[in-house]
Amino acid sequence: MIFLIIACIITLSWIIVSLYLLINARTIQSIKQILPVEPRRAPSVDIIIAVRNEEADLANALQSLCRLSYPNYRILIVNDRSTDNTGNILTQFAAHDPRITVHTITTLPAGWLGKNHALYTGAGRSQADWILFTDADVIYHPETLSRAMNFVLTRGIDNVAVLPEITSRSGLFKAINASFRMILETKLRPWKARDKQSKASIGIGAFSLLRRSAYISTGTHERIRLRPDDDLKLAEQVKHGGYKQDVLYGEEMLSLEWYTSVKQFIDGLMKNMFSAFNYNLPWAMLNALAVLLVMVLPVPVLLLSGQWYYMIMAAAILGAQWMAFTFHPGLKARWWYALAIPYAGFIIAYIVARSAWLNTKYKGIYWRDSFYSLDELKK
Repeated sequence: MIFLIIACIITLSWIIVSLYLLINARTIQSIKQILPVEPRRAPSVDIIIAVRNEEADLANALQSLCRLSYPNYRILIVNDRSTDNTGNILTQFAAHDPRITVHTITTLPAGWLGKNHALYTGAGRSQADWILFTDADVIYHPETLSRAMNFVLTRGIDNVAVLPEITSRSGLFKAINASFRMILETKLRPWKARDKQSKASIGIGAFSLLRRSAYISTGTHERIRLRPDDDLKLAEQVKHGGYKQDVLYGEEMLSLEWYTSVKQFIDGLMKNMFSAFNYNLPWAMLNALAVLLVMVLPVPVLLLSGQWYYMIMAAAILGAQWMAFTFHPGLKARWWYALAIPYAGFIIAYIVARSAWLNTKYKGIYWRDSFYSLDELKK
């Protein structure tokens, strides 16, 4: 009887959460639905990029930025102690495009993560009305910035994040990323970022456009010197500072290949996942267990039960998951992604648990070849 009650609760929860995600996700606009800003209304924008050993993707990303149709922008690139061919690529681009300025950092001050310090350094050299923080592997459609600017000016918004279209040569990673995205949207509620009465906020490293005055008045990156999740925390402090925020889906207008394989995904998230739980080991482990119970076990256990009513529950869960993926406006998911949810859940639970355990065991994290103690990070 207890098992039946639990199975009913989990099945109903999946149906409710899937509908909740689907209904709210469809309230978020796509940037491709917005018209470009009129050139005469376009304020100045400085695009800030922190780069370190980015030779694999940097040239393609910079080419897309140089092709932007926006009439009034500069590109400020901070080369943070790169040891590969990144410096040569930057020199070549800067020589051919006067809008590009490169600043090179040779040492990292104590008490900073490298990327946060590089973005802070770049923003400190900006004199533009608006700042766009972006990454060195993001591909822009020529009208992306122009459409985003029209959106913020028309609505009187101070900060907009654009969720990029994630591409990958690995179909399995795409399925895992769809599940990871579902977890993030459930937790962050990006559609509530525009609600002044809600504490919800949303930031994304690929595209965060904000008024420079809002960035300065809310404390800049100096307040989040040691946060690996700097994009989320910057958005949080801007929202809590009383500024208006919103989010857009970026399909067909903004894209990046986040990871090329499942292994790369695991290795990439392992280093900063613990920060999402504020370095609290019991809380992280409890969340890992919850992912196992909610995502990994329900469908396989119900199918293996051999009882027809449990199989109907399993089918109902799969149907709800398929619906949430298939009709999500910013996901471009395939029907079979729902079948991969147990595997995706196991991978995500493993990343959370192992990241928390290793960071606690070694009393810190390694980030870009530097070690940061948990005591320092918790401050």
